[in-house]
Amino acid sequence: MRFIAAALLGFAFAVAPAAARDFWFGADLSFANEMDDCGAVFRDDGAPKDVYAVFKDHGANLVRLRLWNNPTWTKYGNLADVERGIKRAKAQGLKVLLDFQYSDDWADAGKQVVPAAWAGIKDAGQLAQALYQYTYDTLETLAKAGLMPDMVQVGNEINGEILMPAPFKEGQTTDWARNARLLNAAIKAVRAAAPQAKVMLHIAQPENVEPWFAAAVAAGVTDFDLIGISYYPKWSKDSLAELGVTINRLGYRYPKAQIVVAETAYPWTLAWADSSINLLGEDSLIPAYRATPEGQQRYLVDLTQTVINTGGAGVMYWAPDWVSTDCRTRWGRGSSWENATLFDFHGNVLPGIDFMRHAYNWQ
Repeated sequence: MRFIAAALLGFAFAVAPAAARDFWFGADLSFANEMDDCGAVFRDDGAPKDVYAVFKDHGANLVRLRLWNNPTWTKYGNLADVERGIKRAKAQGLKVLLDFQYSDDWADAGKQVVPAAWAGIKDAGQLAQALYQYTYDTLETLAKAGLMPDMVQVGNEINGEILMPAPFKEGQTTDWARNARLLNAAIKAVRAAAPQAKVMLHIAQPENVEPWFAAAVAAGVTDFDLIGISYYPKWSKDSLAELGVTINRLGYRYPKAQIVVAETAYPWTLAWADSSINLLGEDSLIPAYRATPEGQQRYLVDLTQTVINTGGAGVMYWAPDWVSTDCRTRWGRGSSWENATLFDFHGNVLPGIDFMRHAYNWQ
């Protein structure tokens, strides 16, 4: 809501608003290669265009890419796919955030399942060594190919303990001695293999971030450069204003870290283009923002202004490229996200994409 952004300007912030030149406008384009292979056509001003070029031309300066350890269920999200994506990003002059998921499948706040190759390792020290070596070797491989990322995310939505045996139970008690040992091993590997890269720790939903970092720091996890937050109205209890308050408090408590919204999205329609069930439906809406192209754009602009006002350093849109195609996934034909992309059902850019080049108040 625009009045939220305006009201936040009146707060006495501990952290100064970001400057435009220092702000990250990002897009997670982890689906881009798959979409191209599936025949998706992205259009800008009616003309077909490379999706990476579309985002560069509409203000993006950062691309986020996910990496699974050994995803045997798909040919995407592996190292070869990531290399292909980084090459495309670099061709457009875009910075890259590499998202190590440390799993063979989706890792998120509800599941952090150890990769099959490490499932038999019960000793925390040996598991930490495997994690270190994998992270180091991956970055070393990318470095040799001239594809070193600019930022590295150690784990994805790591609300719970990472590298847990299946079945992972959401909300189970975290063994912070083990968790800290593993996270510090991953961070140490990044520092060794990619000393110029920034390290991100990423938590889902703002209401979970402050207690998580308090526990992490108390356990000895202190070497990080960015705090990443997933913010989806469907899964968060917090309003935009409350998100802003959290960002500001985090900036005050961790002044050496940049605070970014590493994931967000909003539906531009409640309609469907295929048989796959849409993940974001009516339960994802904030009353002030309708499920229309204009509503999606206003949500993104107001969210970004809130992040700017409260000292945050970036906003990244998740899966703006996961459009509907004739390809099949485990959920059905097409996409589960086509109503929350930044393209309409014909591949044309929607006005929401221009949240990245909106005339924000940077004062």
